[in-house]
Amino acid sequence: MKKEYSSLKTHYRLSKEDEALLLQMKPHMEACADEFLEGFYEFIWNFGKTADFLKNEEVITRHRDKIRRWYLNLFGGTYDIHYFLKLYKIGEIHVKLGLPTHYVNAAFNYVRIFVVKCIHQHYHEDQQLATRIEAFERILDINLDVLTSSYREEEVSRFLSLSAVEKRLLGSLKKASSYLNYMLAVALVMVAFFAVGLFGYDIYLLFSGQIDIEKGILTVLGSLLILWAAIELINEEIKHLRGGGFALEAFITLAIAALIRKIMIFSLSSEKAMDVLLYGLLVLCLGIVYWLIVLYRRRSTVR
Repeated sequence: MKKEYSSLKTHYRLSKEDEALLLQMKPHMEACADEFLEGFYEFIWNFGKTADFLKNEEVITRHRDKIRRWYLNLFGGTYDIHYFLKLYKIGEIHVKLGLPTHYVNAAFNYVRIFVVKCIHQHYHEDQQLATRIEAFERILDINLDVLTSSYREEEVSRFLSLSAVEKRLLGSLKKASSYLNYMLAVALVMVAFFAVGLFGYDIYLLFSGQIDIEKGILTVLGSLLILWAAIELINEEIKHLRGGGFALEAFITLAIAALIRKIMIFSLSSEKAMDVLLYGLLVLCLGIVYWLIVLYRRRSTVR
């Protein structure tokens, strides 16, 4: 383990000169500690779920003290095995609490911006300004590397804890899922071609005079709407194949488009007023579901 952490310093090129500069900056950075903590907690409280981890004043006070010590230790000048072991334990605690890595990365972004700003304020006339910032960037990146390594090891340990049969089953399911996704993409392309055919057929009926102009135009517009929804669905599936999430709202959009086409056609017939009403209610329900899905995803992204 000692060899691993010494190589970590080597990989990030944290030199003895960097350590000396960081220690030299400690008094000035300590003067910024209170301001740092105020801004830090204001920043992380905007995550939305911070209250799930900092549940009461006692926990907040204890956490605040630890964050202060961690912040000051960035400029301690001594980065030995004991320093890195403390960081690793912090990472393990984050994993046990279920703290998302996104929160850790975002918090480090705040730390980076704040400290670089403080360095500029105190050393703007110093010829070693750039070197001081580089030294801080290195130790901060090392900290982030060590903290997130706990998450990586947790994922690996979960996989290794599986039996041979479970690993084979998991691999088979992933392959099957991948093949089925490609089949779905091909099926969606076929649907798009059918939608093009439907559009062409509606154009033929319109120009051949087999249906009146008003109904023909509405039918053509409805077919175009379905074609547009099918193309959007294909684009979403491509994103999914590239690693994106499954876009359920795209399927809902296609269903809404098909129902709107029906409504546009039936609206010309007084005998089908009840059908139009029922289809309208279905469109309203699907619209509400679509809105709820989009709203949930936006809130999840903000958090």
